[in-house]
Amino acid sequence: MFEAVLFDCDGVLVDSEPITLGVLTQCLNAEGWALGVDECAHHFLGRAVKDQAPLFEQMTGKPLTEHWLAQFRAERDKALSAELLPIPGIHKVVEYTHQRFNAKIACASGADRGKVELQLSKVDLMGWFGGRIFSGHEMPKTKPAPDVYLAAAKHLNVDPLLCLVIEDTPTGVQAGVSAGATVWAYLAHTNTHRVQARQLRDAGAHKIFEHMDEIHQYLKRS
Repeated sequence: MFEAVLFDCDGVLVDSEPITLGVLTQCLNAEGWALGVDECAHHFLGRAVKDQAPLFEQMTGKPLTEHWLAQFRAERDKALSAELLPIPGIHKVVEYTHQRFNAKIACASGADRGKVELQLSKVDLMGWFGGRIFSGHEMPKTKPAPDVYLAAAKHLNVDPLLCLVIEDTPTGVQAGVSAGATVWAYLAHTNTHRVQARQLRDAGAHKIFEHMDEIHQYLKRS
């Protein structure tokens, strides 16, 4: 049924989203945008911060500069280095898919490469994805555009129609579906106040699961 598995990073491989959103909320508050973490998630979850520049300017009255982005990323990376944990059960899933699909797995993230590599190294997953990490920041368009998934599939020499994408946000699901892949969406119980199953289904998710070991079960049936 599938010939390759393409993993998103944040919220799929690593439990980074609460950390990143917390730092981003604080940085936006400091610029005069009074919002909470849930509202921050609504605007930024699954999206590159730089792509929300018009909204940033509207809410702060200031331009979104590279200097500001660099400061935010430095604070973000500091917090991730100190606090980041893997998604429960993900190491077994990555090892299983790496073996089953003859190393045809990749990490296709909307985040910048520095963040992705920092996170995978922090949780001891980098070894499974060496040379197969793709950043939306390096594509013509990032998620919800399909570019990063198309690039990953091309690198693995697999038709996108034969790729399984593992995502956790409506934006990411849209990217995988637009690439022509089958998308299974991970809905962590701790994130249900931000992302609902209905949103993932509406975006095109073929399956929705709450525990990583369900991937094993679904693949063994396919």
